[in-house]
Amino acid sequence: MVRKPAKMYRNISKKAYTRREYMGGVPGSKIVQYDMGNLSQEFPVEVSLIVEEACQIRHSALEAARTTINRRLMKEVGRMNFYFKVRVFPHHVLRENKQATGAGADRVSEGMRLAFGKAVGTAARVDPGQKVLTIWTSTQYVDKSKDALRHGGHKLPTPSHVIISARA
Repeated sequence: MVRKPAKMYRNISKKAYTRREYMGGVPGSKIVQYDMGNLSQEFPVEVSLIVEEACQIRHSALEAARTTINRRLMKEVGRMNFYFKVRVFPHHVLRENKQATGAGADRVSEGMRLAFGKAVGTAARVDPGQKVLTIWTSTQYVDKSKDALRHGGHKLPTPSHVIISARA
């Protein structure tokens, strides 16, 4: 089954669908880990990726952004010089009413307006101005961290920008 484009799931249209205990067969999240780098050290600078619009970010998009950012940081900054965190969790379960394709599909797929659908994945719901991904690092690696977040932001279905703040 081909994955549908992200624009079909990007907008927040209905009530959140999160109660997994009532659902059977929800696919697992593709996000492998939420905390990377040096987890024990305190870093003075926080670099965060902020989303500009309310939307749903699929778990596959979050994982794509996470791998891109983590790979760039490991290569350019080094594992001991940053702490990287994914700050959102894909709670919302996405549903899809599967349509038949091929010969005779018009007879098979007819009817069922506003059908409920089967669970096909999960998404994180975000608000405008929310921090999605954050890197804590030292001042000498701020530019490389900012560049890594910018590249990771291209994987998300919403416009985003990077902010830098000193840890209090």
